[in-house]
Amino acid sequence: MTYPLTVIDNIELRNTDHGKPILMDVRSLINTTRKPVIVFIHGFKGFKDWGHWNLIADQFAKAGYCVVKFNLSHNGTTPDHPVDFVDLDAFSKNTYSIELNDVGSVLDYLHSPDCNISNIDLNKIYLVGHSRGGGLALLKAKEDARVAGVVTWASVSDFGSRWSDEVMEKWAKDKVHYVYNGRTKQDMPMKYTIVEDYNNNIERLNIKNAVGQLKIPLLHIHGTDDPTVGIEEARTLAKWNSQSELEVIDNADHVFNGRHPFHEEELPLNSQQLVDKTLSFLDKISK
Repeated sequence: MTYPLTVIDNIELRNTDHGKPILMDVRSLINTTRKPVIVFIHGFKGFKDWGHWNLIADQFAKAGYCVVKFNLSHNGTTPDHPVDFVDLDAFSKNTYSIELNDVGSVLDYLHSPDCNISNIDLNKIYLVGHSRGGGLALLKAKEDARVAGVVTWASVSDFGSRWSDEVMEKWAKDKVHYVYNGRTKQDMPMKYTIVEDYNNNIERLNIKNAVGQLKIPLLHIHGTDDPTVGIEEARTLAKWNSQSELEVIDNADHVFNGRHPFHEEELPLNSQQLVDKTLSFLDKISK
């Protein structure tokens, strides 16, 4: 029997520790089967509805998973403008700790009486993170036993060496660093507080230590042609935990050959390979 797919948009989590709302959407088949949950975490300068993420989420939902996507609270979007960077003040104040706590807020919601998502299996919550979101997924899994497995897509392997010494020196002096967004033509400000947050919470934010301690299923997927996060970072992540799996997709770039906006009805070949490899892994550990 074929069941219809339901999408719940505009769920706002407002009981965050910083007062900024977290906007979520949920995709799931309409039936009474208890479903494993995929929580998707976007990356830097990303958002939950970027490009082909919705089309990918639909495939996961049709395969029997409940898919939860959300905008990190300080990614620069707002609930009224979920795909536009209209809140650069929030973006400038973002830190890794804020993002990690945002993931925790979503997990708290799924386990709370306020959660209105039916027929989900809270013993099978899997984090899927892209780029910086992959690092967040690994860190959160280490500190939260409610996470049953992690899949990273084009993930970073550390947060401490993303910028050159020259940039860091100027950043420490000016207290703000601007990152150019080629798609939106915006100079996006980042206050030095993100560096201070990393230095002050270096144990909590150490991806290597987190991965080495994890005893849950791990899969790292990376493209050979990723110009943003080199494939060596995926190989490094895999080396840090002997139980982890690594899948390499030939010719795939950082977003697996997707783009924004994305208007096609079918995924690019590399993105379909990403979906197939992710589903094969999750089906193996959840069913």
